[in-house]
Amino acid sequence: MLTIPVVFVSHGAPDALLKAPDTVACWNGIGASLPSPEAILVISAHWEASRPTVSLSDKPATLYDFSGFSPELYTMKYPAPGAPELARRVLSLIPNATADSHRGLDHGAWAPLSKIYPNAEVPVTQLSLVHQADAASHYALGAKLAKLRSEGVLIIASGAITHNFGWLNWHATADSPVLPQAKAFNDWVADRLAVQDGQALLDYRKAAHGAAAHPSAEHFLPLLVALGAAGDSPALRFSPSFCYAALSMDAYVWQ
Repeated sequence: MLTIPVVFVSHGAPDALLKAPDTVACWNGIGASLPSPEAILVISAHWEASRPTVSLSDKPATLYDFSGFSPELYTMKYPAPGAPELARRVLSLIPNATADSHRGLDHGAWAPLSKIYPNAEVPVTQLSLVHQADAASHYALGAKLAKLRSEGVLIIASGAITHNFGWLNWHATADSPVLPQAKAFNDWVADRLAVQDGQALLDYRKAAHGAAAHPSAEHFLPLLVALGAAGDSPALRFSPSFCYAALSMDAYVWQ
């Protein structure tokens, strides 16, 4: 069977669907470039659990795990079927994993999926991050998932390359200058991925602006899960415009 790519997207603020046309076009383009998978496994920054947890829901709800944004966002649905068979396969690959029978799709999953696979026909399930587990543990988690790529499964990791609310200019326009620290860290990540320097990425908090770019780790960890699942595959970078002058919307695809 064809080896399916691994994808990482920076999902941005929930209103990226309404205010970030570059990002929407990027997600559309990624979707057009991908083969049709049997199922999708999403690892999102917006689900953490005490141990790896996968959803067994056969009809995952669209979760509105945010507040204060446009009412239009709360009318959006992503009615994809669940993927309980994939969930059980994930349980077999991760010895300490557990299952959640009802977990739906948070916006880190359904927002990009609504543009990557807009017909919502491909079965999808989510796997949580592990609360308080370190970067290396999440890379190892991704490595355990790697064999799914040859089983028709698309792995999508959804997080952020930069994620510091204190950096954001909520009044920024498309032509506002990008915060230098955000651009510097974003470019550093791109450079390390280009030369496949996984160790540097695991130690990202030691990089210039790394700790500031991520006051908490949950939005960077999905990138490391993707890196573990991708193995030796090179990364193809997509670079939509920053949102709010400091929120990188970079995406990567490992073929």
